[in-house]
Amino acid sequence: MGKKLICWVTLGISASCLSLPVFASALEEGSLGKNGIDALLLHQAPYNLIGRKIAIGQVEIGRPGMFGWDKVVSKNRAVSPAGVFLRDGRAKSNKDVDPHAYNVAAIMVSTDKALPGVAPGARLYSDAVGNTKRMGQREECLSAQYIALQNGGDVRAINFSFGEPLEHDPRPEAVLDGNALLTLCVDWSSRVHDPLYVIAGNQGKGGISIPTDNYNGVNVAFSSQREEIYNKVAVDNLAGDGKGVSSRLIGKEFDIAGRHSISLVAPGSNITLINPDGKVNVSSGTSFAAPHVTATVALLQEFGDRQLRKKQPHWSVASRHHQVMKAVLLNSADKIKDQGDGLRLGMTKTLIDKQNQDWLATDAYKDPKISLDAQMGAGHLNAFRAYQQFSPGQWPPSDAVPAIGWDYRTVNAGASVEYTLAKPLKGNSFITVTLAWDRLVELNDLNHNHQYDIGENFRDRGLNNLDLYLVKANAKSSEVGVVCSSISQVDNVQHIFCPVPAQGNYKIRVHFRHQVNEATQPYALAWWSVPIK
Repeated sequence: MGKKLICWVTLGISASCLSLPVFASALEEGSLGKNGIDALLLHQAPYNLIGRKIAIGQVEIGRPGMFGWDKVVSKNRAVSPAGVFLRDGRAKSNKDVDPHAYNVAAIMVSTDKALPGVAPGARLYSDAVGNTKRMGQREECLSAQYIALQNGGDVRAINFSFGEPLEHDPRPEAVLDGNALLTLCVDWSSRVHDPLYVIAGNQGKGGISIPTDNYNGVNVAFSSQREEIYNKVAVDNLAGDGKGVSSRLIGKEFDIAGRHSISLVAPGSNITLINPDGKVNVSSGTSFAAPHVTATVALLQEFGDRQLRKKQPHWSVASRHHQVMKAVLLNSADKIKDQGDGLRLGMTKTLIDKQNQDWLATDAYKDPKISLDAQMGAGHLNAFRAYQQFSPGQWPPSDAVPAIGWDYRTVNAGASVEYTLAKPLKGNSFITVTLAWDRLVELNDLNHNHQYDIGENFRDRGLNNLDLYLVKANAKSSEVGVVCSSISQVDNVQHIFCPVPAQGNYKIRVHFRHQVNEATQPYALAWWSVPIK
């Protein structure tokens, strides 16, 4: 792969070699420790979560080398993919091996003791689209589908640390409206194959914008360090809402119709990486933020499968759905550091945007019609908090639900589903609730083989409109008792982060306001509150 190609199809910025050894203390202070996503804690007892037997995927222009198959990694076993492929077939030995893809894979599954991955026990399937003069969205869709079908069709998350320039999209006057073939493919595959697609957020003017206009995955911006803590949206993210930029960028680098593309922030600045030859380098970019999220899914899924094997109450295969993972990751994200009294849900850091403003200063906090912040999404990834969000299990609306939990269910058009919190909430405490559902994209399956083939396309059937409310438990109608709400009309995520005005009993309401496609809508819901003990 030529250097010119790498600079626009991958999202890393710069690299410089390191010669100093990496010590344990540096590891704790790095992106996997408490200063980053706090995943190392989950590797240890009593959690012992490293992603065992969980399949995750990777699609890029190139691929990581595989020991015993590619000479370039003959002396380095840190990354051992479960399978490597070229589009829809087996990879050719010593072909399409790419350092960038290896760096990304190492963040996810490295077994190196000094630089472990987020999920060193996970099974990684990696696909190279291949080095062509002009990247083809058809080939990229084919590669994504091929990865989604690995491991018997049980791949829980797929990482995209690459993208397609909008200027190469064949549509006339193409804009970021969710209708590029690769974007439609991601949303279709999410629903049909059920992995969580994790997409490196657009970065830099003239960046890699497709498929960052997807609906059903999560787009990841990258954080930089202040005083060694990853808590600031890095200045190189192109993750704003387009205000104040040249009109030529609207619809080109920013989603149209008021949508905000970023879902989460994860560490991506000055990340220590392992190269195919075993040497270490440092690099930055959304390329390296996304795999932190992808591999965190593997940690959570190992725990979920463990609960299923033990036949624990409040656990079902619903825990494997991509919408559940999306709701859990967003709802557990760090926004505002807790002061030690638990009223801010035990959050560990205050995340600030490129203008040094925190979440309480955002339009998303102030305006219920805006569900996520343009730069910060729902906040900063925290793997341990995601575990805390996920571990209480699934709770149906027929039960009084605990202070922390999640559910996967359906709601009918015009109807509401209500979750009554079992205990009164503390006054002046915060509550966070996230609702996620899918845009409905269907394959125009010309040969009826139930798979995407080159020459086929997709049909966008639109997005049903669901709203989310926190209401007083004794409210008798939908018009009274509303404490806070998220009522975006353009997103398939609703997100509440608000203070509880007074001690009392509350319930969460999911309302199917407007039908666009099917009359029954599956959704995932996650909530975190502070009860009176």
